[in-house]
Amino acid sequence: MIDPIAALDGLQKAISMVKKASKVANDIGGLAPMIGKMFDAKSQASKAMVEAKRGGGSNMGQALQIEMALEQTREFEKELQMLFMQSGKIDVWNKIKERAALMDVEDAHLARQAKADAKKKKEEQDEQMAIVGGAFILIIFALAVIIGINEFQDYCKQVKCGR
Repeated sequence: MIDPIAALDGLQKAISMVKKASKVANDIGGLAPMIGKMFDAKSQASKAMVEAKRGGGSNMGQALQIEMALEQTREFEKELQMLFMQSGKIDVWNKIKERAALMDVEDAHLARQAKADAKKKKEEQDEQMAIVGGAFILIIFALAVIIGINEFQDYCKQVKCGR
């Protein structure tokens, strides 16, 4: 599990790095690798915060950290959009946002599919366990019947049942 504080720190460092680089960059395209790393850090921070929340802790503290990181990211995205506008490449920004939205939808679909697959696998395992359990009980019952019949035959030999 990723430490949420370290993930938020990584996000802040990535934003700071992109801001510094944007001041000296001649072309917005040269910032693409750093911008990509910043959004990777944002994603990692979001996942770390979700994991941290599952682990317990203060709801107020978690909410504060999450909202502060998201607010910082929103502000930076506005600045980034302004950079694209100033460089005359707002169409590129719009395509980036559109592609990101499509990828988010695809990620959500894949997550639902993975959850459904995991549920199906668990159901199959439960069914297999029920079959194995039933077979075990059936074998024990058949063994008990065989032993009972054998004991009954031995008893009948000793007391001469039916003769």
